Amino acid sequence: MSKPIYLFSATPNPDVIHINSLDFKFFQPDIDFSKYDFLILTSKKAVDALSFYDKKDYINIPALCISEFTKNYYESVGGKVIGVGGGIGSDLLPIIKSYAKDKKWLYLRAKEIAGDGFNVDEVIVYESECSSEILNFRLNDEECTLIFTSPSSVRCFLKNNTITSKNKIIVIGKTTANSLPAYVKYTMPKINSIKECLKLANLLIIEI
Repeated sequence: MSKPIYLFSATPNPDVIHINSLDFKFFQPDIDFSKYDFLILTSKKAVDALSFYDKKDYINIPALCISEFTKNYYESVGGKVIGVGGGIGSDLLPIIKSYAKDKKWLYLRAKEIAGDGFNVDEVIVYESECSSEILNFRLNDEECTLIFTSPSSVRCFLKNNTITSKNKIIVIGKTTANSLPAYVKYTMPKINSIKECLKLANLLIIEI
């Protein structure tokens, strides 16, 4: 019998046991988009936050996206993309520095971030908190695969659960990996996306 795969994320997938990790609250601070040459988008939720504004005010401003997933999502609503990182904020810094210093950047961010270090204008457009689903979740399957898609998903899981040596752990990227307890061994896909995490999980499950 195959061992279960648990996906801790805000985005469901029908092929695994999905546990919604976070609930989101969106803000709508006043933004004068005309002041900016580029946007910085480091999550799908940052793109969702833009939907609370008049689309004509921002849709022609090219964006620098943290991953292919965010890029594809922004393009799906009609946005233009100038560059893509490898899933962590530090990947974007060389791209930002490659542009003229007089260019104005706007980073649309969450209330709590892992520390991207951008020297640009920032505005908080959403915040997240542990969902009731993950807080009420108790892991009873010891021999299983756990996929974590954000530092918050790890933090919320560990409030009421423990990772053991019998669990196979997959993380979406380095920032999420850094949020794991030091004793935890993990695997990470070469491309930072849920799709790649799921591919990796299906390979690892054979070894369990």
